[in-house]
Amino acid sequence: MNKFEFRPTLNNVGCYIKVNLKLVNNSQIKIIQNLLDKFGVLFFKNQNLSPKEYLDFSSNFGTPAKYPMLKPHKDFKDIYVIERKKEDSGKSFGEGYHTDSQYLEKPPRYTFLQAINVPKEGQGNTLFANQFLAYEALPNKLKNKIEKIKGIFSSKGKIASTRVLREKEHGTSDVKEIRSTHSIVQTINGKKTIYCSPGHLIELLNCETDQKKLISFLLSHQIKSEFTYSFCWSPGDIALWSNRCMLHAATAFNGDRKMFRITVQ
Repeated sequence: MNKFEFRPTLNNVGCYIKVNLKLVNNSQIKIIQNLLDKFGVLFFKNQNLSPKEYLDFSSNFGTPAKYPMLKPHKDFKDIYVIERKKEDSGKSFGEGYHTDSQYLEKPPRYTFLQAINVPKEGQGNTLFANQFLAYEALPNKLKNKIEKIKGIFSSKGKIASTRVLREKEHGTSDVKEIRSTHSIVQTINGKKTIYCSPGHLIELLNCETDQKKLISFLLSHQIKSEFTYSFCWSPGDIALWSNRCMLHAATAFNGDRKMFRITVQ
């Protein structure tokens, strides 16, 4: 019997799920999908899935998405390796709040991250900011104001500086700028969320107020402490989140870390 338990984080930013993903069945997958829609990010501790098992699990949530900035794993083209070595300098990949690839016309719906090798406990955490909660906390007047606003998002936004080392290593540093436009308020199963990546936003459209002030307010509001949670990694852990309602950010650290990333549409 494959026991299934779940426990939300104290501030309801995300949810821990206790289950053996190697034995997960269809009814449990459905529960996981429902919890993902509710909380935005799920944490699975001590899984130790093989690359194939990891891909098989992700296939329950959509089809693999390409990541234009990095080359894939040498044996599994739908897995991207994010690795930092002790001697590397500069920022960690993904350091700074963002949602994955919002500069694409069709950004990936979900991201999976698997810990292969991580620093000692408490270092190299990933921060998550729940945008369901961030939207709910906005004054009604501001909710109405941003309803029809769209953002222009660029692959050359400020988060791009954290990819420099990885792009050079993988030979993709010559990828041209990619831009897209998306509404900054989205609805998931009847719940509204702020969908605005601080790391990629460069301009607002249909904005009838001071754009700089609104951007500054939104970006600071989105990551207030009451909406955020810091996840501490151990080898084998998997985090799964929705890019429509969750911001995430790597934290600064020294040491070796290797992660396997999958994104799906």
